[in-house]
Amino acid sequence: MEPILTLDDVSYRYEDTLALGGIRLEIGSRELVGILGPNGSGKSTLLKLMDGLLKPESGTVFFSGRPIGAFKRSELARRIAFVAQEQPFQFSFTVLEVVLMGRSPHLKRLQFESDRDIEIAMQALRTVDVERLADRSIHELSGGEKQRVLIARALAQEPEIILLDEPTAFLDIKYKMEIFELIASLVRDKQVSVVAVTHDIDLAALYCNRLIILENGRLFSAGAPAEVVTSEGISAAYSCRVLVDRNPATGAPRVSLVGRAERCAESQACAEA
Repeated sequence: MEPILTLDDVSYRYEDTLALGGIRLEIGSRELVGILGPNGSGKSTLLKLMDGLLKPESGTVFFSGRPIGAFKRSELARRIAFVAQEQPFQFSFTVLEVVLMGRSPHLKRLQFESDRDIEIAMQALRTVDVERLADRSIHELSGGEKQRVLIARALAQEPEIILLDEPTAFLDIKYKMEIFELIASLVRDKQVSVVAVTHDIDLAALYCNRLIILENGRLFSAGAPAEVVTSEGISAAYSCRVLVDRNPATGAPRVSLVGRAERCAESQACAEA
């Protein structure tokens, strides 16, 4: 099956700074891919290249087998949904109004939403389990509720792929898990692909089909979670010593930081041996 997104030797530069270099990867249909890496490694830039918001300095991004630059922006907006990390709202829109914004790529200039558009928006709210909030102000929601609404807005676009930039940032552990469960259910039930940039390595390893680590603008590693999330790999990519074992309940890789106290204890044990 042809991949939905392909990056062929893609590089991007911000003025004199190389943000990404020589990236080669494919995103398959109905695949949940997690993008990991330390701050400044190029993760958000990668998402913007996938969405066609940025043009590569070299190489080509292909969407459904065509160069992404060959698509009109309006067509890409109907097929690719991008949920950025920062989503400020200046006005007190209702939740339904926010989700209806996802229908704008399907409307003509100055055209109002039809009953069908409203039903699609309501279905998106039902899918993410926040239909009860339809008439609430977006400013009244908790972080987890707001994130579900933004994902519902992406669903209202009826896309083939959803790109998420740190969807669990600033959320507590309960909402982090719920968001990942929601994302996984969308891939399973709605036949969409999802690419999610995240710092939550353990959750990404538990829910994603495949993980990609960026380091200093380069593709550091890619593969199944058990192949990518290793003590050696995570320690090298993040310049921080960790230990990786298996979660006894799920079998997924689990990352533990090795602090100074643990290193001292380990060194003492070795000395005594």
